[in-house]
Amino acid sequence: MITGSETGGFAVALRSWRARRRVSQLELAVRAGTTQRHVSFIESGRSTPGRAMVIRLAESLEVPVRERNVLLLAAGFAPAYPRTPFDDPALEPVRTAVERILAGHLPYPAVVVDRCGDLVSANAGFRVLTEGVAPSLLVPPVSVPRVLLHPDGLAPRIANLDEWAWHVLDRLHAEVERNPHDRLRSLVAELAGLVPDRPKRAGADYLGFAVPLRLRTDRGELRLITTLTHFGTAVDVTVAELRLEAFLPADEATAAILGDLVGR
Repeated sequence: MITGSETGGFAVALRSWRARRRVSQLELAVRAGTTQRHVSFIESGRSTPGRAMVIRLAESLEVPVRERNVLLLAAGFAPAYPRTPFDDPALEPVRTAVERILAGHLPYPAVVVDRCGDLVSANAGFRVLTEGVAPSLLVPPVSVPRVLLHPDGLAPRIANLDEWAWHVLDRLHAEVERNPHDRLRSLVAELAGLVPDRPKRAGADYLGFAVPLRLRTDRGELRLITTLTHFGTAVDVTVAELRLEAFLPADEATAAILGDLVGR
């Protein structure tokens, strides 16, 4: 049964998500296949949305599936999207796919993380990349952003730390703004206090299309660029929040060094 407080909570949450996405009531109505008047009535609490409408509005605003469950609860409905533990037998096809993807990136480093950047799985390339990192940073749950930017992690070996660190932090901050999460927000604040000040002249070392990670090693400097991939059609919360981050060589010298290190 839907109560007034539940529908009121949904109205507030819907307005908040619409404002965060910078979408007008009219645009949202068009996306969701309804009218601006109906959206206005829902946001004012004058109209009670059905379960299907709640889901359509959430999908239209690209609300993450975890938060879609929150919206459904606020509207008085049961959650629609399961949250299966990653080690559950039901996710065996997903785990197999993840391991194949990670193996396919060898000899280049690649990791799969959750929405907070905690490590889910990594290939041998990433383990080579993180040799020498303080053991305390590698105790599960392993925060990949912390491993990259902490003084006891890779930070002392990053030649362009001031530039690259802020590239990473700006991306994480944008994710927090788009999909608020207190733990990720705290991580961004923590790391911002550990890295050098933002450079005044940003972009000096850009390749023209990406900010390289310039990592010093005993074999020479590695120049790496990163790519991010996710499961675009997932309806399970756990799967939808997985992110693959691959570190790819920006030049032939880096490719050769990585091939030799991982091969050994």
